[in-house]
Amino acid sequence: MIDLAPASTSDTPEPQWLSSFASLGSAFFTELQPTHLPEPYLVGANTALAGQLGLRADWLQSPAGVSVFTGNTLMPGMRPLASVYSGHQFGVWAGQLGDGRAILLGELTGAEGPQEIQLKGSGLTPYSRMGDGRAVLRSSIREFLCSEAMHGLGIPTTRALCVTGSEQRVRREEVETAAVVTRVAPSFVRFGHFEHFSANGKEAELRQLADFVIDRDYPACRTSERFGGNAYACFLEAVSERTAAMVAHWQSVGFCHGVMNTDNMSILGLTIDYGPFQFLDGFDPGHICNHSDERGRYAFNRQPNVAYWNLYCLGQALLPLIGDQDVAIAALESYKAVFPRELQTRMRAKLGLADERDGDVALIEDIFRVLAKSRCDYTIFWRRLSRFVGGAPVDSVRDLFLEHTDIDAWIAQYQQRLAGSVPLADASAAMLRVNPKFVLRNHLAEIAIRQAKSRDFSEVELLLDLLSSPFDEHPLHEDKAGFAPEWASQIEISCSS
Repeated sequence: MIDLAPASTSDTPEPQWLSSFASLGSAFFTELQPTHLPEPYLVGANTALAGQLGLRADWLQSPAGVSVFTGNTLMPGMRPLASVYSGHQFGVWAGQLGDGRAILLGELTGAEGPQEIQLKGSGLTPYSRMGDGRAVLRSSIREFLCSEAMHGLGIPTTRALCVTGSEQRVRREEVETAAVVTRVAPSFVRFGHFEHFSANGKEAELRQLADFVIDRDYPACRTSERFGGNAYACFLEAVSERTAAMVAHWQSVGFCHGVMNTDNMSILGLTIDYGPFQFLDGFDPGHICNHSDERGRYAFNRQPNVAYWNLYCLGQALLPLIGDQDVAIAALESYKAVFPRELQTRMRAKLGLADERDGDVALIEDIFRVLAKSRCDYTIFWRRLSRFVGGAPVDSVRDLFLEHTDIDAWIAQYQQRLAGSVPLADASAAMLRVNPKFVLRNHLAEIAIRQAKSRDFSEVELLLDLLSSPFDEHPLHEDKAGFAPEWASQIEISCSS
């Protein structure tokens, strides 16, 4: 028998579960129960996030907590549902999609306001299409760690509360074991939710959804005088600006998302749906991290343009509400201003430049060119440059390059730019606060996954700790900040990941 009765309150906290999304009505979702997983066990727990949500860490890690966040048991007030949406996948209209392996349990009011709690890998839903509704241990660990790595870097993202596993078999490229990752976000609404109702000519539902999101997450759009007081155009502009800032942050740290379909784009400008992601090792602007992306649509250097294309699709979906195509296009224009400004601001910070001067853009473009020419390790370069500015030998930077002519010329220009700006010690300290020492490289995740398959979760716990504070030194773990081994280039991450 599947125990989907409410969990006993004798050994659990009593948080107040709400379900704002359910107030939209049945056109937006299907209510259903998660599918039982046999003998679940805890893989990793984010106790800091649990505390912010009002959940006791000891309970989260107990059998009762594991049961709830595997989907085997419900707590009083939970109202599980899977939402429907549509979207463009790899640039092609895919029609109806939806939460094919995710179930929203409800929301808790945390330290940062209402937070939706969603299980990913919790079983079949009406939107599973040809899938099995499950996630595997491999992908769940990757999402758990990367969500918190991105949060540690200050990048807007969904969060991860915990991962649970089971010995139930799941077939992907090979037979693997099932897992569930519990995701946390203020909202899981995507561009594709709007596309779904617009494409199906359901203007009433489209308006209802837009009003719900505006009133909940973008209330300033109600009183803005932008676009003649058109709240829907103001909403599109605000989403465009949040998305631009997010993607600029991705590019600055060398993060590849890998599958920027419109149904994988958050209406809040959060990084969402961690599948075939990767932090760059050697800097290659055209790097494709998704083995399924045969045409390179989502290559690293194409991410900014893809984000705009996706926003254009959102604008088309909102057009029945905005009412004027020219106004919709004008609302999208802010992306073209915000993205380069945000990227240049972040790159100046990485360079320790306290002000903006003519020639900075050329300096930034030149270092990208030099890094690409030598396929220099992106994260290590910026960390060593930060140390060099603080007095470390120049060879610590030069040794990263096979040929020194270009990097020597660039360093000379860079030192001239730094001169008279701020004290070098201050610049170095500022750079160390924005150039991380630790990122979730593919090989680090792979090692943690291999150990976890043998029920050794110590590496998951260690990486969670390091990635939550990626700018700190953590001197006992220098190996986690080193170069990727040769075998790392053989790791293939696809959409099934």
